[in-house]
Amino acid sequence: MIRRILAGLALALAATGVLAQGKEIKIGVIYDLTGPFAAGGSMAGYLGTKYAIDMINERGGVEGYRIRPIYVDAQSKAEVAINEATRLVEQEKVDMLMGVFSSAHCVPLVQKFDAARKFFWANICVASNVFRDKNLKYSFRAQIHGDQLGHSSCHFLAENAKAKLGKEPKDLKVAIIHEDGPYGTGVASGNESACKGHGIQIALKEGYAATAPDLSPMITKLKRARVDVVLHTGYNPDITLFLRQAKEQGLKWQALIGHGAGYGQFDKLYATFKDDANLLYNVDPVGAQMLDPKTLAPGLGDVTKEMVRRYRAEVKGDEVSPHLSMGFNQSWIFFTDVLPRAIKKYGGIDSEALRKAAIDTDIPAGGTIQGYGVKFYPPGHAMAGQNERASPVVMQYNAQDTFIVWPTAVKTKEPVLPLPRGHAFAP
Repeated sequence: MIRRILAGLALALAATGVLAQGKEIKIGVIYDLTGPFAAGGSMAGYLGTKYAIDMINERGGVEGYRIRPIYVDAQSKAEVAINEATRLVEQEKVDMLMGVFSSAHCVPLVQKFDAARKFFWANICVASNVFRDKNLKYSFRAQIHGDQLGHSSCHFLAENAKAKLGKEPKDLKVAIIHEDGPYGTGVASGNESACKGHGIQIALKEGYAATAPDLSPMITKLKRARVDVVLHTGYNPDITLFLRQAKEQGLKWQALIGHGAGYGQFDKLYATFKDDANLLYNVDPVGAQMLDPKTLAPGLGDVTKEMVRRYRAEVKGDEVSPHLSMGFNQSWIFFTDVLPRAIKKYGGIDSEALRKAAIDTDIPAGGTIQGYGVKFYPPGHAMAGQNERASPVVMQYNAQDTFIVWPTAVKTKEPVLPLPRGHAFAP
């Protein structure tokens, strides 16, 4: 599939001359199309962004402007992401930057180009410290942030501990394990603060390098801690390594809750582990196809259907990654809300016009394909540029099915908690 995508990418680049006729906005789009992050959700995010751009151009563009994307592959390497972004700005003369999957890439990119007054629209990276206390002016993120992922899993546990596990929250023992980059560290910090707030016992908290070749020492510690629930934040290769070694060493749990990234790519986990991967949880922004279109603004249900249709036709599979919705939704918000206002109200597509237009954004709940609204924290706020209305959900997987189990307002099924007897990881 990656070969097909890269071939299509080359054709898209070759065809950009066609879009050069008339007014255009040139956008540098950065994703990891190769390397470990590609399978962890970046490829799906790229496809979502591409579909949004294609659909907008098919409708005639935005206020007389065609969208001219220049797609680049960060190769799952921070230095490549920075070098490619620099090339896009200095050589390709893009009007703005968009995309980015990894928070380890997002942190340096946003700071570098915000200082250069280049408008940056972050689609997927979630680490809270991308924005926290940075006083950014030209960078915006309609996506959730990492603290929310970490908080949600603990809120879910606190609400279900007594009814499902027969324990008060104060008697529940959890372990927090995470890759030690900005993404994993940020989510783990959210886990720790929220679980402590509920009185949940944290029996172990440990980070590891996402490229670690062996996680068995940490698994030994987990076995000794005898925790009820494992809270895990990682990418695809390290999650696969953890689950394989956990089974080999006989680690047991009543629930394993992941937080986006590799846990958002359940089709890949299921392909490797089959039924052993069933009933994993994942905290993420909801996949748009899981929502009732009647709860959304008119027309958004049809937009979601077209996004999913294009994805399934391209990847030849039924499982739809939530990262598809993330890449598409953030792009759609920009092209249908921010960009038109920048052109009509603020006179163009320069960074200052885009910045002012983003600050004005005020989309209520139900106004995006992922259900949440959009309003950015204002200049001077500790999280300036971050969407204050974004929210994740807790999902549970079972073979080819995905269910929303929290929060109650959008729940589609009761959580299976604890793991049933006979499951490979059940105590």
